[in-house]
Formats: sequence, C-alpha cells, structure tokens
Amino acid sequence: MRPDRVRRLACAVTAVAALALLPGCGAAGGLESAGEAPSAVEPARLWPDLPPASAAPYDYGEGETARIPGIRVPGDDVRRLDPVAVTQAGLKARTARDSGLDELPDGTVRQIRACRTAPDDCPVLDPYYFDLTGDGRDELVLGIRMPERQLAVRAYRAEGGELTRIMSTSDAVISVERAGRDLVLRAPSVISGYEYRTAWSWDERQQAMLATRDEILRAPERRGDRTAPAPEVSGTAPTSSSVSPSSDASPSSDGR
Repeated sequence: MRPDRVRRLACAVTAVAALALLPGCGAAGGLESAGEAPSAVEPARLWPDLPPASAAPYDYGEGETARIPGIRVPGDDVRRLDPVAVTQAGLKARTARDSGLDELPDGTVRQIRACRTAPDDCPVLDPYYFDLTGDGRDELVLGIRMPERQLAVRAYRAEGGELTRIMSTSDAVISVERAGRDLVLRAPSVISGYEYRTAWSWDERQQAMLATRDEILRAPERRGDRTAPAPEVSGTAPTSSSVSPSSDASPSSDGR
C-alpha cells in the first residue's frame, strides 16, 4: 500500500475513534458527526425465474474484424497508406461472421470505385490518425459519406505489415469525436432535445473496437439551430472528399 494512502487511512481511523469517544463534541475546531451513513441497497433482480438467453437474437457486427486484401503497410505506418486505396480494397474484405452489415449502398460503392476518375464525387473523407489501441502506434480512421446524411466510420490497425479493419459502423451522425483513445459517435434521437452517444473502445481480448457505452442524453443547446449539422470529426472537420492522405488536415496521436 502506498505511504500517502496509509496516512489517509490512519487519519480516518483516528477520526472515527475520536467520534466514538466524544459524541457530544461540537466546539470550534472539534469533530462533529454527520449522522448515520445510508445503508447499502442490494440490487433486486426482476423475474428471477426467467431463463437466461443462450445466444444473441441479432448480429450487430460488433467485434468483427476483416483483413484488407492487397494492402501492405511498410513499417506498420498507416500514414503511408492511400485512404482511397484502402477503402477500395476493403470492398473485397470479408469478416469472420460475414454478417453483411458492413455492406455499403450500391451508389456509394460505385462512387468509391470511381474516386480516381471522379474525385469530386468521392465519398471518402480526409483520414485521421490516432493511437486507439494503446500500443504506441497510430491507427487509421476513415469516414465514408452515404445517402441521407449517413456516415460509415471505420478504423484500421497495421500489424506485421498487414492491415486489419478493427471497427466498422454507420449512422446518421451529428459528429464523430475522439475522447482519449475512444471514438464517440453522436446521433440524433427521435425524442426532441435528446441525442444518442456511442463510445467505441479497443478491447484487447477481442482485438477489435467495441461499443462499450451507448446512452441517450440531453443535446447541447444551439441557438437558432433546429436542424442536425452535417457529419463532422472533431479536430479539423473535413469539408470535401479527399483522394490522398493529408498530414495538415489529420491530427496525430499526440495532438488535435
């Protein structure tokens, strides 16, 4: 036990003993009881006879990973990759469960394949680089615009010269933010004045990003703004599609 923690514990024990010996002490500088501490309440289980489920009813694609075919990562440095090439190669990737939830709309797929010839319509946004796994190396985070203000968010990890997609999700997002090593997606709610926030975190056991926290919260007040803003990423918000990495537009893991 650390010395400072021992000292705090000793002071707490002394204070409790003093209270027990001097219950009427109320003079200036003396100890005064705050009353009885509330009793701990044991969680109550509802419907205790209900048998537990043995399998998930739906496959949401959580924890799925996919090796990106045809992509080599020299020195495991994802900053050296072309985000469009990664996205195009990812169209051929298959997950272990192959739930189909990672599939993009046909129109978006056509736009991705035509990024070289029609860059103005390319839906791949500027890349971001963060250390999401805590291994000291940056991961690649990409956004892909889809119809109806939907955004697909994907994260890739390099290891042994190969590239693996460790996160893939899509939503009608308000914004995408980084909080520590987590990625937080904010999405509008059908309840006026509220929004959904989902935090994705690296899970060492699963070797993937998992949705570790999903909550509905009061939305921040925006004066004169009654519509959800366009999808953006915290830091420098991309305003147009990009067909190559941009170090100026993409913060590194040690700064935003």
